[in-house]
Amino acid sequence: MNPLFIYFIGISFLASLTVYFFSKPAALYLRLFPPFLLISLVVELSGMYYSRSGRANTLQYNFFSVFEFCFYLFVLSQVISNAKAKKAVWITMGLYALTATINILFIQGKFVFHTITYALGCLLIVIFCIYYFWELFRLPKSVKLQKNPAFWICSGLLFYFCCGFPLFGLINYLVTVSTLLRNNFFTIVTILNIFLYSLFTIGFLCRIRIRKYTSLQ
Repeated sequence: MNPLFIYFIGISFLASLTVYFFSKPAALYLRLFPPFLLISLVVELSGMYYSRSGRANTLQYNFFSVFEFCFYLFVLSQVISNAKAKKAVWITMGLYALTATINILFIQGKFVFHTITYALGCLLIVIFCIYYFWELFRLPKSVKLQKNPAFWICSGLLFYFCCGFPLFGLINYLVTVSTLLRNNFFTIVTILNIFLYSLFTIGFLCRIRIRKYTSLQ
């Protein structure tokens, strides 16, 4: 049986396709989400297949997680307004990709989960999400947050990576703990993923206008 969060990735992917069907083109980061989510779904399904067939999948998840962090940093560069902050995100993205690749290939190794640079990626996402919210709440005029895709997406990223920072930093030690603790870990990860992809789904669908009709008496 597939983990429950796989279905939420699928639902989020289907919801993301709606960004292509508006008369007003969606922002670039929204239009790139459907292929990203499709890749995520394929990686998760293939990772489970490798695991169940007794084949290692650590290298796959190592490089995918680096790609994932770079994509989320790109998204944050698109929703942040300040030009200097945007540039900082782009520079950070390049340096992170280089650092993580070196760590995977030469330091922690290809067949060990890259906990050091994963934790660093979590920290970077949290920092830039906080900056986004700082910008958002300093706007001179009010914004309808319920209709703002970036608000929902950044809320999901902030919550997920705040919680993921301590969890995934310890993932290499799971082999030495009891089965109960491992099961609890994967339950928490499942809940975090469900919350993340649920907020993504809301972000994709919040742009849809629902017309209200009243009958004439």
